[in-house]
This record gives sequence, structure tokens and C-alpha cells, in this order.
Amino acid sequence: MASALPAPPAPPRASWRGLAPRRPPARCGALLASAAAARSCRYRFRTDDDCVVDVAVAGKEGGAGYAVAVEVPAAHGREGGLVLRPADSGEGVPLAPAASGGALAAELSYDAARAPFHASFVLADAAGAEIRTHRGTSFRVPVGVGRGRPAPLGVSLSDDGAANFAVYSKSAKGIFLCLFADGGGDEPALEIELDPYVHRTGDVWHVSLESVEGYASYGFRSGLFAMFGIDRPLLDPYAKVIGDFVPGDSSVNEDVPSVRCLASLKNAPRYSWGWDKHPCLPLEKLVVYRANVALFTKDKSSGLPDNAAGTFSGLAAKVEHFRHLGVNAVLLEPVFPFHQAKGPYFPYHFFSPMSLYSSERSSVSAIKSMKDMVKAMHRNEIEVLLEVVFTHTAEGGAECQMISIRGIDGPSYYIADGVAGCNACVLNCNHPVTQKLILDSLRHWVLDFHVDGFCFINAPFLVRGPSGEGLSRPPLLEAIAFDPVLSKTKIIADPWSPLDMSNVQFPFPHWKRWAEINTRFSMDVRKFLKGEALISDLATRLCGSGDMFSSRGPAFSCNYVSRNSGLTLVDLVSFNSDELGSEFSWNCGEEGPSQNDAVLQTRLRQIRNFLFILFVSLGIPVLNMGDECGHSAAGSTSYKDRGPLNWKALKTNFVKEVSGFISFLSALRSRHVDIFQRREFLKLENIHWYGSDLSEPRWEDPTSNFLCMHINAELDGEMPDSTGGDLYICFNANGESLGATLPALAEGSMWLRLVDTSLTFPGFFSSESDPKVHQVLGFSSYQVKAHSCVLFESRRVLS
Repeated sequence: MASALPAPPAPPRASWRGLAPRRPPARCGALLASAAAARSCRYRFRTDDDCVVDVAVAGKEGGAGYAVAVEVPAAHGREGGLVLRPADSGEGVPLAPAASGGALAAELSYDAARAPFHASFVLADAAGAEIRTHRGTSFRVPVGVGRGRPAPLGVSLSDDGAANFAVYSKSAKGIFLCLFADGGGDEPALEIELDPYVHRTGDVWHVSLESVEGYASYGFRSGLFAMFGIDRPLLDPYAKVIGDFVPGDSSVNEDVPSVRCLASLKNAPRYSWGWDKHPCLPLEKLVVYRANVALFTKDKSSGLPDNAAGTFSGLAAKVEHFRHLGVNAVLLEPVFPFHQAKGPYFPYHFFSPMSLYSSERSSVSAIKSMKDMVKAMHRNEIEVLLEVVFTHTAEGGAECQMISIRGIDGPSYYIADGVAGCNACVLNCNHPVTQKLILDSLRHWVLDFHVDGFCFINAPFLVRGPSGEGLSRPPLLEAIAFDPVLSKTKIIADPWSPLDMSNVQFPFPHWKRWAEINTRFSMDVRKFLKGEALISDLATRLCGSGDMFSSRGPAFSCNYVSRNSGLTLVDLVSFNSDELGSEFSWNCGEEGPSQNDAVLQTRLRQIRNFLFILFVSLGIPVLNMGDECGHSAAGSTSYKDRGPLNWKALKTNFVKEVSGFISFLSALRSRHVDIFQRREFLKLENIHWYGSDLSEPRWEDPTSNFLCMHINAELDGEMPDSTGGDLYICFNANGESLGATLPALAEGSMWLRLVDTSLTFPGFFSSESDPKVHQVLGFSSYQVKAHSCVLFESRRVLS
């Protein structure tokens, strides 16, 4: 007799409801002997009268449905026989002697279209007395639900419609898989409780479903915070496609914000990478541009359609801007899904890109859009690097947010007591489980998105142990350094912390693999141009920061003068109030916007000086978004005060001048491979230092703000791409001009002045091939104007 089973998805919480089966034949053979073994599961229950009941569930051949067979030892038979009574069905099925003898058996059949569900029943004798489990509950077995596999974590969807779910939770006593219907709704359409004796291997909970048709999304419920009124479905930490934040019901606990984000039951569409390949540029050849995906093209001045502005597609559309600047790597601020109020440095998931960065504002669209962007960058020989935050999440804090791992297994993933002075949930990065999560995420971005490298924000927290103590050899950092997939990528440590806005350099374990964002470079260059640094500090930064990278080389130093936290480049030369003391900025004589021509000219020189020193220093120059076009935050150091890039500014003379200068400096580095694009430090015999007029530099004099640097070209077989001669570079941070005597050259050679930041545009920089380039003889004196830098290159002149 066919039953009227509800078509999926069932009403809320319907998964525990026993479903009425079709009546089987009067006699069953051996326990599901004819069932397909590959789709069978067996269960044994202890009864309340100290006997056993064996139950087997199997899929019929050809996917025709399911059979549930029940066997009871014959010795347990009662007078008048036993009846199997399915839940919600008044009609029972009598147990008959099995063909093999020694047992009483019955078999129930169910339609395949109804799966997954749970079949629930009790046994009853002729008098109506019920036999239940030893816990006093009905017998309940899953149909269309298998034991599953503990690996891989997350959801695995197969071509035949089956799905395997696996999630790590050492703390949970039970896990519920919650499935939501296509139409959405606050309550799950189907909820499956995972039996710890069946669906748990070690600390991984897993379950398989033969079909998820009719369901759109899923989450896990752990019950860890049920006593606090928080027991909503949580986002799978390993989900690859996710949904948006969904407001939930806060009526149970009004003090805890109720938001929910679920994982999708759809695979990301297959993507054709074609002939795409990683550019695989050596570290020393990089010129990096740091950008925020949204702010880069969000402004209407970008000229992009509304559905492309502020997206990955918008970034790809501006690839010619990067090419013009000479940039060959873009460093993107975090693209993981993040808490919009807190910003991109507070993620809540690590395996998918932010949906808002796509034209359709969906996870699937963002995945494709980001891959298209990476492909476009690679086609133009530009690498894509990602800033990543693995030290904390958007969960916890004063808002008590619970979105994913905090509710699934917070004690394993997070440092129990957090970190002093920090309100966010701090990840226990060196715990084996968190370490695996991070490594799996990084590999996912490399293998699935073709990302070329990563910059790890808040790097000091990556060396901490479970109690917040520093580790001399952090297992996570070592694992990243020697991972077979990640070892081919760029890995960079950034000491800046979005938690307390600190930015302090510290000894970082590197295994000669980790590069670092060089905060000291920024501070020492700012102090020098302000006239407050020892020239020895400037010399150290120019030569690749040997005090920090002596065991690695200058190519591991990522140099910058401004970044997305702190003052922008224009604001560095426009503001220096008491509140900005730690920025070492100088307003050039007047605070804020100015109409004073002398002040404006000094500011322009200082901008040129910052860029010049950045590019003539050994290491990797890192430009910040807006450095090339006078982007200002009105003196604010807050990340939240950064606005979208104004593309109209690119048409102004100021921006044409600055962007042209950056392009020139990028080309200069490429032409002088032997000097600027080095894996090793310069040889001591090839560097000569001078004060004014070839005198000895006053290294330890705090009032000395003038330095000259003579670099001999190393033209040999190891540097085949280098085409330049010797360089003589002067740096003057004084308020008055000083004379620089140029060293003597071989007969027939001249010094060509390629840069003088004190001159007007377009004459302040020139190509060596320019017939009008200014020529200077050796031993000639040259006046280096106040607050300016000058660069000469030696070149043999035809007579």
C-alpha cells in the first residue's frame, strides 16, 4: 500500500517525523540480503526489555527506492506475535519468521523521492504493549542518509546528486545538519541529527545524503550556546559558495544580535582558465600597488557601468593604469567575506570572495568575476597578491557575533581568554585544527583562483601560542614556508594590526622564505625628509635594510612610504598636528589645504622625494592606492575615512606629473637590474658615501641632512638585462642648497642628470636617451636645492 509522503522539502522540523511505508510481502528473506551493499547501513538497538533489534537500510537496485528491514531474535517473540508499527501510521506490519530461521523479520519499502528522512517505528505485541529502545524512545533510522566520510571537510557534491558533509568540532556533544528550502525561510526544512556513534570519526562529524534535491543551503547547529538562547544554524567554515547575511529571530535573547549566513548547496560553475599561467616574477623584480577592490573604481569618475564599479571586473578594466605606472603586482586588501561595519580586516569566512565585489552581488558571481580579474592580470604579466587576515575574525567582540566557527568549536579555533586589550575573537593560529584551516584556505586560493601570493596582516599574532605566548618556531609559519603548493608563491608578513592599529617591526622567523612589510623604512624616510633622522638610518634603508634582512637579502624587504592606515602621501606633506606625532609628517609650513605658492612647491618636492627614495632603495617598492593622484583623507589616519579614488584627478597636470614620474622610476629600476633588482646586497667596494663636495658624511650628526651615494655598476654575465652605468645620487633634506661635487669619470664619459626634484615639470626627470638631457663633467660642482634629490648616471659620450 503506497503512502502519502510529503514531497521535499518537508515542513519545518519534519525530518524526525516517521513516514508511512508501503506494506511489504508477508515474509522477508535474510536481512536485506538482496539489497545493494554499496547503499546499505546497519544498526543495532538495545530494547527496554534487554533484548536487541537489528535494522538495515538499503537502496534498491536502479534507485527504485529504499528498503528498511527489521529483525528480532525468535526467542524474543511474544504470544500472539509482534507487530512493527511505523510512526504516524495506525496500521502495523506483523513480523514473520525469516527464511534463514532463528529470527522474526519485517521489511518496509519507501519511495526514493522522499529521501532523505528518518523512518521511526515501535514494536508492539498482540496486547498492544509497546517495545521501545532502552532510552524509552522509538526506533529511528535515517533513510537516504549514510554514515559519510570525515574528509574532505565541508560539503562535497557528486555528479549523481549525492552530498557528503563534514565539520570539525571537538567541543560539541551533538551536531545537527540543517537544510533550507529553495524558497528560504527562517526555519530549516529538514534537520538531521548526527549520531556520535555513527557520524563521528575522531573529532570530525560527517554524514552523507543520497540527494539534496529541493534544498538550496545548509548550516550546522551545535547546541554549544543553547543555554544562552543561541542555537541557530552556523556557516560551514569550509563552504566554497555562501549566501548573504540574513537577519534572524532575536526574540529569545535580545542582547545578542541574531544574524545568519548559510552555505550554498551549489557547486561553483566550472571555469576555463585556458592558457593562463602564473607570471612567477622574482621577488626582486616586483613593483607592487596596494588597492581596495571597492574603492578603486567605486566613484562614478571611473567611467564604469554601475554593475562594474567597485568590483573585480572594475579592477580588471583598469589594467592599463597599472601598466602605465610600471606596476607588475597588485596587492588587494582582504577580499574574504567580511563584517561590513567593521571593514575588510574583520573576516568571517576564508574560502570565498566577498559577494559585493561582483556585478550580481552573489557568491557564484564573485567567484567567476575574481577569476576573470586574475586571468586578465596574468595576461598582462601582473601578479595578484592578497592581503589575508587569519589572526582574528568578525565574531565575538562587544556585539557577541556568532556566525561560524565560534559556535561550532570556539575552544579549538580561538585563544580561550583572547589577548589583553583586544575585543575581537583571536584565532589560535598554531593549534593543529586552525593551522589546517589556514593551510587549506591558502591552497584553495592558489589552486582554484590562481593567486600568486599572500600578505599576512597582523603577523605578530601568527607567532603566538594558545596562551598568547611567543613561539620561537611557530608551526604554522614553518608549514607555510615549506608547503609544496605555497612554496611557489610570495609570502609576506605585515606587522600592522587592525585590532589596536599598532605597526611595530619585530624579529620574524622566516626560513629564508618570508618577506616582510618594512615599517622601519617608512619611518626612517619620513624622519629624514622632515630633517629629524641620522643619515646613517637613511643609508641603511637605501641599501636594503641589512639590519633586518642580512640573512635573506634586500629582495625580502617590502618598502613603502604610505599605506591604507595612517596618512596618505599627500597628507604626509600637508598635516603635522600634535595628534599626528607618530606619523612623522611635515606640513611644509602651513597646516592643511593651502594657497601659498611656496608651501605648495615644497609639498610637491616632498612628494617627489618620497617616491624617488622609495624606488631607488633596494627592496620591493609598494605604492598605496592614490599615491599617484593626490588622494587625501583630510589628515585622518583612520582606515574608515578613506574614500573612493577620484579618476578625474588623473587628468590634472599634477597627477600626470606624478604618475609619469612613477613610470619613469619603474623603468629606471628595470634598466638598472644590477643595482635595484638584486637578490643579494650590493658589494661594499661598489658603494661610496659622501657629504657635500666629496667630504666624509657626518654619520652621527643629528643636524646633518645631506648625503651622496656613488654606486658602481656591476656589469657582468649574471646581470644580462642591465644597461646602465654608475649612479650618483644626492639627498638634501636641509632648508638651504648645498654643493655636491661629482666624482671623476673615465675619459670620454659624462654624468647625465636624470632627476632633480627641485625643477619644474616636465624637466625634473629625463630619460638617458633624451638629446636635451643635462650633462655634467666629473669633478664638477652641482647645487642640490633645498628639500630635493638628484640622480646622475654615467654614460660614455661619443666624440
